[in-house]
Amino acid sequence: MVHDLYVLMITAGIVSLLFKLLKQPVVLGYIVAGVLVGPNLFGGNLVNPENVEAWGNIGVLFVLFCIGLEFRLKNLLSSGKTAIVGAATIIVGMLALGYGVGRFSLLDNMNSLFLAAMLCMSSTTIVMKAIDEAGLSKARFVKGATSILIIEDIVAVVLLVLLSSIAVKNSFEGVMLLKKVGVLAVTLVVWFVVGILVIPTLIRKVRPYLNDETLIILSLGLCLGMVLTAEEAGFSSALGAFVMGMVLAETLESHRIEKLMAPLKNVFAAIFFVSVGMMINPASLATYWSSILFVAVVIIVGMIVFGTLGCWWGGETLKDAMMTGFSFVQIGEFSFIIAALGTKLNVTDAAIYPIIVAASVLTTFLTPYIMKAAVPCYEALYKHASPKLKAKIDQREQEVAQTEQAACGSSEDTFQAHAGKVKHALRRTVITKRVVNLFFTNMSENDTPHSDSQTTNEDNHETH
Repeated sequence: MVHDLYVLMITAGIVSLLFKLLKQPVVLGYIVAGVLVGPNLFGGNLVNPENVEAWGNIGVLFVLFCIGLEFRLKNLLSSGKTAIVGAATIIVGMLALGYGVGRFSLLDNMNSLFLAAMLCMSSTTIVMKAIDEAGLSKARFVKGATSILIIEDIVAVVLLVLLSSIAVKNSFEGVMLLKKVGVLAVTLVVWFVVGILVIPTLIRKVRPYLNDETLIILSLGLCLGMVLTAEEAGFSSALGAFVMGMVLAETLESHRIEKLMAPLKNVFAAIFFVSVGMMINPASLATYWSSILFVAVVIIVGMIVFGTLGCWWGGETLKDAMMTGFSFVQIGEFSFIIAALGTKLNVTDAAIYPIIVAASVLTTFLTPYIMKAAVPCYEALYKHASPKLKAKIDQREQEVAQTEQAACGSSEDTFQAHAGKVKHALRRTVITKRVVNLFFTNMSENDTPHSDSQTTNEDNHETH
C-alpha cells in the first residue's frame, strides 16, 4: 500500500508540476499521471487498482464535502432570478441535448440518460480557477456564475442518487422517479433544517475548546456520520458528504474548516483524478477520436448557447451573460463521478467513459482560450445587431446598473431583512418560536457574529 501511494504521489507530483509550468490545469496532469501508472499504457499495473479505487472513493467524499462547505444559502438567495433561471436553462437544455445526442448515436435509454447527466454540469473547480487566472475574480458576472455553479452541484448530487436508483432497477419509470424525487427532497430539507438547528449551536457552545486539530477531527467525524446516515437511508454516500458540508458552511468556523480541509482535499482529490486516468485506454482514444471531438463540440456550443440565454433571461446584461456562458464550456468532476458510477454498475457502454474523460480534458484545455473570446464575440454581436436588439441590450445595461447602484451597501442586509420578516410571522406561534429563532440565528451567524446576544436580548424583551 505504501508502494502504491508512493508511485501515485511522485508521478502525480511530477506530471502536475509539468502542467503547471505549461500553465494548464493540474487536474489534467493528474489524469495523465493515471494513464501513465494504469494498466493500459505499458501493459501492467504499477499500483494496485483496488487500493487506488478505495482512496479515490474517499477522495470523492472529501471533494463533495468541500464543495458543500463553499455553499452559502445567503449568496444563492442574493443572486435570485439569475441563479435559478440560468441554472435551470443550462441543466434542462444540456440534459435534452445530451439525451438527444445519445439517441442520435443509437444508444439505449440508460446510456443516453447517463450521457445527458454527464454533459449538463460544468466544473466548479475549473471555472473558478480559470476566472481567477484570467484576473476576472471581481468581474460583475462572477457572482451569478458562482450561484449557478452551486445549483448545478446540488442538482448533480441529486442526479447521482436518481441515476443509482434507475440503474439498480434497470428501468425508467416516471411515477417511481417522481416518488424518489419527492422522498429525496423531503430528506434533504429535514437533514438540512435539523443540521442547522443542532450543529452550529453545538459548535458555538464548544468553540472556546476547538483548536485546529479538534475542529478538523470533529468535522470529518460529522461528515462520515452523515455519509453513513445517507447510506442507511438508501441514498449515495456523496449526498451525505455534500449535505454535511452545506450544514457546516453555516457555522462560524466554516472558513477555518475550509482552510484545514484544503490539504486533505487536495491529496485525495488528486488520487481520485489519478484513478480516473487509470481507466483510460490510450488506444481507445484513437479509436473514438471522432466521437470525442463531436462530444466536445456539443459541450462547448451547448454551454455557450444555454448559458448565455439562461443568464440573459435571468436578468443579466448580454455581455455578462456571454461571459458566463463562455466560461462554462467544460465538464469536470461530477461528470467523472457519474461516468464511473455507470461503469461500476455495468449499465453504460464501455466506450462512454474514455470518450467523456477525453472530451473533458479537451474542453478543460480550451476553456481559457474560449473565455478570452467572450468579449470580442459580444462586441461583434452588438455591432451587427438590429436597432431593436441594440436598444434592448442598452436598456438591460441601464437597468442592471441602476439596480446595482440602488443595492450598493445593502447587499449584506438583504438576507437579514427577509429572515426578519419570516421570523416576525412565525414567532406568533408558541410552538415554533424557539425553533425559528434558533434556525435563523444559525443561518445568520456567519455575517453577524454577535447574533447570539442579539437573539437573547430579543427573547428577553419578548419574555418581559
